[in-house]
Amino acid sequence: MASNQERAQHGEELAASYLAGHGYQILERNYRFGHGELDIIARKEEYVVFVEVKTRTSEAYGPPAYSITRGKQRQLIKVAQGYLQEKGSYNSACRFDVITIEFERGRPVLNHIENAFAQMQTYD
Repeated sequence: MASNQERAQHGEELAASYLAGHGYQILERNYRFGHGELDIIARKEEYVVFVEVKTRTSEAYGPPAYSITRGKQRQLIKVAQGYLQEKGSYNSACRFDVITIEFERGRPVLNHIENAFAQMQTYD
């Protein structure tokens, strides 16, 4: 059985492949700034897209998107601001997407939520 870290890494690989197949240019993977990390930073059309990937093998702890609390959103926003500052991209149009991956009978089921922070309820 894979460790949580291996499962998460596999989920990020699946997500990056999915995004690339849907016209996204992958700019960064596992970008770190301060105490935070962004799983994937991509570009599609005029947007810089910051992608959080959540992988689960069961819903024992709830659906994957439930783990993205307001606090987690604030942390991701700070890391994104650091990225934009580092790259000098202050005027870039940005959005935050979430990709959830759940394994059903060993097969990954991927859900891509575009502009997720505007659409998601948070579960603090």
